[in-house]
Amino acid sequence: MSFTETTTTSWFARLKGALMRILVGIVLVIATTVLLFWNEGRAIKTYRALVEGAGLVVSVDAGTVDAANDGRLVHISGPVTPVGTPGDDTYGIRADKAVGLVRDVEMYQWVEHSESKTEKKLGGSEETVTTYNYSKEWRATDVDSSQFRQPDGHSNPQRAVDSARFTVETATVGAFTLPGNRVAALGSEKTIIPGADAIAAFRNAMGGQNVQVQNNLLYVGNDPRGPQVGDLKISYRRIDLAAASFIGAQRGDSLRPYKTSNGRELFLSAAGDSTADEMFESAKTENTVITWIVRAGGLLGMFIGFAFILSILGVAADLIPFVGSIVGFGTSLIAFAATAVLGPVVIAIGWIAYRPLLAIGIVAAGVAVAAGIVALRRRAARPAAPSTTGFGRPTA
Repeated sequence: MSFTETTTTSWFARLKGALMRILVGIVLVIATTVLLFWNEGRAIKTYRALVEGAGLVVSVDAGTVDAANDGRLVHISGPVTPVGTPGDDTYGIRADKAVGLVRDVEMYQWVEHSESKTEKKLGGSEETVTTYNYSKEWRATDVDSSQFRQPDGHSNPQRAVDSARFTVETATVGAFTLPGNRVAALGSEKTIIPGADAIAAFRNAMGGQNVQVQNNLLYVGNDPRGPQVGDLKISYRRIDLAAASFIGAQRGDSLRPYKTSNGRELFLSAAGDSTADEMFESAKTENTVITWIVRAGGLLGMFIGFAFILSILGVAADLIPFVGSIVGFGTSLIAFAATAVLGPVVIAIGWIAYRPLLAIGIVAAGVAVAAGIVALRRRAARPAAPSTTGFGRPTA
């Protein structure tokens, strides 16, 4: 089930679009420059906070609350006991002794797929042929069929039940009380099968529609082997956590984020029994990974920004298609080169701004190494002096 649409964009319209891309590109370059600089500061401040916390943390017995530690950064570890029972009260499903309950809902619905092929024409115009295909698929998120290129005959109904997450309000680790959502985030999940009461509740909520258990989930629809648009698959997962470890500021019998001297907040958590050293090392590794992910994203955004700024050159040259392709390739190389220069410079400036002594030391070491290499190359390139005999004449 598909249809094809052909559109033509004139050279002047493309030129206008390229002018708009210049503005977008400038904004992107500025935004990614700020992002890269900010990321270096965030990474360094977070690292310093973790180092400070590792030097201050005190491991305490979770079984008792010592008032003398109030306000201090403490580490606790032990069995987790949920306070209350998480449940989906609408449909009467509860998970005894769990820290959380998850309801997942998928709906069978129309999905639009498109594939475009663009060809440049003499004179700078572009002809785009787009093929739209429609298929029925199970999706966990709603697909807005009103935005389809051909909505007639491909209408999706409104979902009757949404996915949801339920957690206990609090849980305890020994004598300490922790927020239920933080505890549930550490747990492992296991599918549970709704009982007869849940089936009856769903059937009533769905206006008498057919509800049945199929492959450990509830199927809302007439025939699971021949699903219709609007059919639902509803499953439940309980979240269990036997033991956990936390690092935070002791406030009475609870833990709160601890504010370090540079204003960063520390609150670390891990499933199972973990030492304070293990948790801080894990947090440092996570900080490094986040730093590199943001760097990669910032450099990619900067490259796209430069490519947008230079794209007008390729459009202008597209009056002769193959010339435009050559210019477009060249502008991509220029955008890459500009990113390769500006990106590392911004990162280096961030290091100098936030860690000046270390940055200066690295630069000095780099200069010394470079100078040593140059000196060795000059010495190797210097011609050897000819040897002489005792009479002062060169030997043959």
